Amino acid sequence: MADQFIVDESRLRKLRGHVPVNAVLHVWLKATQPHAAAELRLALNDRIFGNVFVENAEEYEFRMFFMPHGGELECAYDPETTTISVAYWFTDASVLEEGITVLRTHAANAPAPAPGSYHFRPPFGWMNDPNGFGRFNGSAHLFYQHYSHGLTWNTMHWGHAISEDFLHWRHLPIFLFPSEDLTHRPDRRGGAFSGSAIPLDDSAGIRVFFTEHVIERAPEREIQMMATSQSLIFAGAAKLLIGERPADQNLTQDFRDPYVFRGPDGYWKMLLGSRSGEAGVVLLYETADVTAASGWEFVSILHSESRFNTQVIECPCLLPLDGPAGDPATHWVLIAGLMHSHDEVTGRKNLTSATVGHFDGKQFTPDFEQELDFIADNYAFQAFLDHGTPVGIGWLANWADARPEIDFPTAMTLPRNIVYEDGVLKTPPIAGVEALRAALVDDSALAGGETVELEHGQAEIIITLNDDDAPFELDLYHHNLEIILRLDGDGLRLTYHDDTHQPKPDYVSPHAKPKELRIFLDIGSIEVFADNGRWTGTKRIAGFDPVHSLRIREGNIASAKIWALAL
Repeated sequence: MADQFIVDESRLRKLRGHVPVNAVLHVWLKATQPHAAAELRLALNDRIFGNVFVENAEEYEFRMFFMPHGGELECAYDPETTTISVAYWFTDASVLEEGITVLRTHAANAPAPAPGSYHFRPPFGWMNDPNGFGRFNGSAHLFYQHYSHGLTWNTMHWGHAISEDFLHWRHLPIFLFPSEDLTHRPDRRGGAFSGSAIPLDDSAGIRVFFTEHVIERAPEREIQMMATSQSLIFAGAAKLLIGERPADQNLTQDFRDPYVFRGPDGYWKMLLGSRSGEAGVVLLYETADVTAASGWEFVSILHSESRFNTQVIECPCLLPLDGPAGDPATHWVLIAGLMHSHDEVTGRKNLTSATVGHFDGKQFTPDFEQELDFIADNYAFQAFLDHGTPVGIGWLANWADARPEIDFPTAMTLPRNIVYEDGVLKTPPIAGVEALRAALVDDSALAGGETVELEHGQAEIIITLNDDDAPFELDLYHHNLEIILRLDGDGLRLTYHDDTHQPKPDYVSPHAKPKELRIFLDIGSIEVFADNGRWTGTKRIAGFDPVHSLRIREGNIASAKIWALAL
């Protein structure tokens, strides 16, 4: 059986591709039925060099092959006994510069049908929270919560991509795998949950921190783990870092999403999200270990949130805004996802708070708080200091919409800066996003009240209003949805109506009176940045039909321009 199938060659399906010397193949396969093993035959330049057998009929199993000689690769299998979810190849020497080459995806995990989209999307499968967002060895790295074999949430891995400008991304191999016992069945028991990354002092590598979640484990469902990567391609073996919740804090079993950063006193700090009593809380840990690899001790509950019926705080992050971390006058921002929160006034769910204050390494003293996003489809936002400038990115979705019975392919938001000036927190898109502009579509018709057609749906619109309180309305025409951006006495509002009879949230930023609106449209999303991000709203648009045209129905317009966007 080492050199031929037990079935007729005519029944085989074959994946083919030219691979260079020292290529590595990653493939996931499973049996189509119990008691009949899946089989994959591998050949290079028409010479068979391996057969793989997998008996698991519940979940795809991972296999890896090294090919020291280049040439024509063929992967053959019988679809009556074998199904392949994902296959890709790369070389260790060039993958950071060139990314992976995908040979195969399945109908169940295929990439989103969004040609020309400029938002980050995974090459296959499901994606949610950004993880380990940072610049390492000169390039920006984005890790993310990932399940390769479907378009709904399941056993969590860490996907990975790399960029030089936060806009053009190269997909890399799966970076971090959950413990082996979690990968045998697609039973949603847990996996390698969210976390962060820091650079290693003595090499170009990184140390990553993440939560291991096993739903049936007692007494600690969630524990904190650590792994290192010298290559920036794969994480090494995970090690236990914090194995239990702090005592006497009345915490639920929620204990997750470690965010590690350097504090103003020079010590490594860690934030974790949890719940205590009736409030979501942020826990603060610290260590005197200069490598951050051991010695973590609980300091205190740094912050709590009892409004909006918040069930637990997730994905907290904390970073300085306007000065050196060690300067007591420096303002810091604490960003936190309010899981299962519900604003009863507007009907919005899963809000994200941004609290500006001062942090001395032990205590956080708030000055004021605002919502990070008035529409709330910017969740699990994670940020870091990039050469002194805060840069962050979020999951362009909301758990209120991510029901397990529907396919839900998603994207990340446009990367954003976090700016504190004149006592105001702003989140404008990163500098350099103008590089997406492919052509000026219009600079007069929209301002004159005419309908403007969009050829593909990817567009940037900048509208400047005259300095008065005249009402404003921009209609965005979509085949299946009503989407309207309004400005009136209530504030800035996005109306988003579909054909369901469910109650619709009121996406409003009360009392907002911007003079400039910068709107980014893409397949599956709209992002509104008012007055350079003083008010920001992000909405996932269901499905993959684009906004096909737009018109200003009313408003005192000084100017309006539309650019077509493309990567």
